[in-house]
Amino acid sequence: MGSPISGIMAEIFLQHIEDKHLLDTKNIIYYIRYVDDILIIYDTRHINDNTIQNYINQIHNNIQLNPTHESNGQINYLDLTIIRNNTKLQIDIYIENPLQRTQRSTTNSTILLNTKQQRTDNISRECNPYH
Repeated sequence: MGSPISGIMAEIFLQHIEDKHLLDTKNIIYYIRYVDDILIIYDTRHINDNTIQNYINQIHNNIQLNPTHESNGQINYLDLTIIRNNTKLQIDIYIENPLQRTQRSTTNSTILLNTKQQRTDNISRECNPYH
């Protein structure tokens, strides 16, 4: 078992990485992290998912982004299903079907959700009430 302070140190390190490398980019519309689960919303007219993944993986040797991409306009993040409909995002409760459960990594869930619409400023405001 690790030190009781290791979680705090990991959080401080990740906040430093985010402040220094991620949050100053103009290509990411929305970024949020809960522990090691990350949701990134970006516009495919300006950047693609491979560019984001390669950039983050080069920041530090011990940080590797393992993304899950949206499928049929929706993606699961934490206990939510996020559904992309034209210029709006809808949120629903995600309930995993135990019969369809597959073995997943318990160390990282990074979500990349692209936006292919013209009104990205509305999405940012709807997703982030503080924007």
